[in-house]
Amino acid sequence: MATKQPEFNFPKGGLFFIILAVAAIILFSKATVTIGPGEGGVIFKSLGDGIDTEKTYGEGFHIMMPWNKMIVRKVRQQSISDEMNVLSVNGLEVKVNGTIWYEPEFVNLGSLIKTKGEDYERELLDPAINAAARSVVGRYTPEQLYSSKRDVIEQEILDEVTKLLDGQFLTVKRVLVEDVKLPPTIKQAIERKLKQEQESLEYEFRLVTAQKEAEKVIIDAKGKAESNRILSASLNDKILQEKGIEATLKLAESPNSKVIVIGSGKSGLPIILGNQ
Repeated sequence: MATKQPEFNFPKGGLFFIILAVAAIILFSKATVTIGPGEGGVIFKSLGDGIDTEKTYGEGFHIMMPWNKMIVRKVRQQSISDEMNVLSVNGLEVKVNGTIWYEPEFVNLGSLIKTKGEDYERELLDPAINAAARSVVGRYTPEQLYSSKRDVIEQEILDEVTKLLDGQFLTVKRVLVEDVKLPPTIKQAIERKLKQEQESLEYEFRLVTAQKEAEKVIIDAKGKAESNRILSASLNDKILQEKGIEATLKLAESPNSKVIVIGSGKSGLPIILGNQ
């Protein structure tokens, strides 16, 4: 005889509460959003006029209407790197590797997204950077780009980008030109020229140093000659005799000397004979 399985009757009220709880969870997830550090958010009103440009939401937990959408973007300083093909003043193609530091205007994040879209870097920033780089690099020769004009070029590109982005709700903080790539033949020619200029400067330095040394020797020689002239002019026969007598006395007093003084010479000084 088969046993009868027990029947479980689920309360109709319990099913209603489960459906209500699930709906509440879904509604809560749609109506809340957490904005992370360094980020900002703007509300897209699905049943309204689209992007709300009046308010930008900062970091933290926020509640909104469940049929709206919160668009969250980074609002802290960011950077992008790119390689651009540009022409120098003489029409030579060069590749410029650079990095740009930029920052969206927090209070105008809604206006930025509304006018340029969520991908505003590609729509706004990239074209401005390329236009500025082409304008600035086109003023210089490959040699200037490769060697001495790097800082000036960076500042000029920054100035150009700032003008292009004026009133566009996006600020460029800094431009860094990391590398300028020239065709190998042009690069080698510039390096040879720079090496020759360095060697020429070194040779000129050696010439200047040698000339200064020669001038020093001449000055020393003139000084000695002038000293001897003054000394010679101050000496007379009497002084010479006195100096000779002093030297003779010192030599005679020396225990290692064996001298014989015999008469005197024409100058009046004693004649000194050694032990030979």
